[in-house]
Amino acid sequence: MNVQNSGATHSSEAATAEEAIALQEALPDIITSEKATEIAMQNTLLTPRFYTTDFDEMDAIDVTPVRAEWDKLIAQMVSDPNKGHFKKTEDWDKVDWDGMEPKLKAEFIDFLISSCTAEFSGCVLYKEMKRRGSNEDITQLFQLMARDEARHAGFINDALREAGIRVNLGFLTQQKKYTYFRPKFIYYATYLSEKIGYARYITIYRHLEANPELRFHPIFKWFREWCNDEFSHGEAFALLMKTDPKLTQSFTNKLWIKFFLTAVYSTMWIRDHQRPVFHEALGVDVTWYGQEVFRKTSEISKQVFPMTLDIDHPRWRKGLDKLQDANIQIAEAKAAGNPVKRVFGMAKAGMAFIGLLTIKSIPNEAPDDVRLEPVY
Repeated sequence: MNVQNSGATHSSEAATAEEAIALQEALPDIITSEKATEIAMQNTLLTPRFYTTDFDEMDAIDVTPVRAEWDKLIAQMVSDPNKGHFKKTEDWDKVDWDGMEPKLKAEFIDFLISSCTAEFSGCVLYKEMKRRGSNEDITQLFQLMARDEARHAGFINDALREAGIRVNLGFLTQQKKYTYFRPKFIYYATYLSEKIGYARYITIYRHLEANPELRFHPIFKWFREWCNDEFSHGEAFALLMKTDPKLTQSFTNKLWIKFFLTAVYSTMWIRDHQRPVFHEALGVDVTWYGQEVFRKTSEISKQVFPMTLDIDHPRWRKGLDKLQDANIQIAEAKAAGNPVKRVFGMAKAGMAFIGLLTIKSIPNEAPDDVRLEPVY
């Protein structure tokens, strides 16, 4: 990999995504990583995906309508407030991986691998936009976001190494299946991914800040700065959507926004309910946590989206629970090799998702100035 080295010795200090990845890949392999990479390679409705898009269309974006807010955001990202943050320090407590309760260890490792894959997915997409584009506004933004995501992925991999595994990031780049999304779908999905990531991390961080005895791993100490990166990335996509009013105001796109809101919320709900021991160890009721994250994300998304989901509607929780039950049926059928039961489970899941989609959303009038600051 040809990269211009900035003199960094750790991925947390790298100036570019390429340099951060190179520094990670250069670390000595004293561990077995096939299983972790195999998990990261999976492509299901619930696992993080790698995306590709129409890069020419994205390169043609004119940020003139949001120039003032755009320049402030870019200046903030160029200042690089989190440079050097994502690495182990004296605050990194020793982790007794061998003594960790087996189910908790399995669920926590699954959480770390999924998080690493999601962060690296963003890095790959943003890095490719920077490589293919010629629009300086757009390529600069994506270079900065790719840098951040590469640092995050590298930091999670550092944590996984202590458990004797790592995700092979270079192998993922070459071998994981890529899903094509139109640019506007990239905006909706990635905006929500970044903002919901902020809401998830800050909710856990504040909870453990008040209950430090429940912090069973030191990585949670790094969540505040981490979630602030996620927040900034979401701000960038809010501005990208603001460059073209049709992206959030046309009838068809309003339907797409509602679809993505429902899909992202539903996926998070199912994923989190698959890790009951992990959330129990944190002292977090997973149902409360899901609703709290939805509430924060809904409030934030008012900056640009024309509606929020009615997460207090009587059918909302019932629909999510039906979706979760269907997912359990699908998993059991797959494990048992029962295709009929699996088809019925998929049908139940489809009906539950349609039921969630039919809940009337709450209209919202987005402000002219979309920029927000993290306050939670």
